[in-house]
Amino acid sequence: MKKIVIAAGVLAIAAMGASAQNINGAGATFPYPIYSKWFSEYSQQHPNVKINYQSIGSGGGIRQVSDGIVDFGASDGPMSDQQIESAKVKVEHIPTVLGAVVPVYNIPGVSKDLNFSGDVIADIYLGKITKWNDSRIAKDNPGANLPDKPILPVYRSDGSGTTYIFTDFLSKVSSDWTSKVGKNTSVKWPTGIGQKGNEGVAGMVRQSPYSFGYVELIYAVQNKMSFGAVKNASGKFLKASTDGVTAAAAAAAKTMPADYRVSITNAPGATSYPISSFTWLLIPKHSTDSAKAKAMKEFLGWMLDHGESEAQALSYAPLPKQVQTMVRKSITELQ
Repeated sequence: MKKIVIAAGVLAIAAMGASAQNINGAGATFPYPIYSKWFSEYSQQHPNVKINYQSIGSGGGIRQVSDGIVDFGASDGPMSDQQIESAKVKVEHIPTVLGAVVPVYNIPGVSKDLNFSGDVIADIYLGKITKWNDSRIAKDNPGANLPDKPILPVYRSDGSGTTYIFTDFLSKVSSDWTSKVGKNTSVKWPTGIGQKGNEGVAGMVRQSPYSFGYVELIYAVQNKMSFGAVKNASGKFLKASTDGVTAAAAAAAKTMPADYRVSITNAPGATSYPISSFTWLLIPKHSTDSAKAKAMKEFLGWMLDHGESEAQALSYAPLPKQVQTMVRKSITELQ
């Protein structure tokens, strides 16, 4: 009898192992803090599902899911028509949360929150504004003790959704930026030094006096970095907040396209933070592994039911209710 019980236990363990799902994804660093939390929590609640995620940047995530290397990708910039057409694997953009990109700086002796107009930010990266005491920066920051020191611009060296959001905003507020650089997950930066990932940019700015960069809000908060207020479409300087991101998403939520590819940078409204964006999971529409597809759909349902409530604690904004309703329908159509 004892041998039979042991044998039954071994068979049960083997059956559990056979049904376990390892789901592999890669992409954006922008949402990594919340994705890491979600995937860990979900695996704890569903021991037979393990979701592995590498934060390699949106460009890498798009490439790997398009080539069928990973089970899902992640990006903060929606795929272009050309990327969609050339992909070996056709994907659905599933919005997950919203976040903000913030201008960060390291100026010894300056503790005051600084204001930045979009055209000023563009001209820092274009190499037109080279010192912290430039008259245009001073105009937006009366009373600030700005030093006569060179600015060290820091940018993302990898293909990055954070860069896409940032350059999308700059393209809307600076015609010079549009004509010389444009928007993309990777651009040819006129000046500055490149670093990999939000982590890399945050680290370089923290350790480099008189530097300036851009990172997702949670990285600035977690690293206790100074970040500036940005002038929005209504002419108001706003520091990033979940309320400001939610306000920016409000108009888009009412007219969200069926494929969810939408930009909300420089959104109208006095309370809209101007460098805001949705971030997306890129899920194959027709998976070759039905068990993995089922597990992924169940995770996405959990994300809407439970994960969205955790967004604000990590400085993200949850999806608007109208968008959540749309996403639920899209999940049912995944195969």
